[in-house]
Amino acid sequence: MPSGIIVNRHLIFTLPDGRVIMDWGEHLGIDLAVGEFVTCDPAQLSYPVNDHDLETLRRMGRVASYDDLQVIVVSLPDPPTG
Repeated sequence: MPSGIIVNRHLIFTLPDGRVIMDWGEHLGIDLAVGEFVTCDPAQLSYPVNDHDLETLRRMGRVASYDDLQVIVVSLPDPPTG
């Protein structure tokens, strides 16, 4: 099994601008392509991630593997403080 952080796939979305975001709650998300926290409008989190976007992230080395239920993310940033 690949190493990384197992994330439920239903927490990952593709924004209208094409960024793939993991919902962190409280208007925060993690842009999985760059590994940074971003502010996001919860209304934008309406497009569940598709296999094509996850495959792109896998080729970039940001995702180790994925299936219909889970995504194994290689690394996540430290949560913001304050």
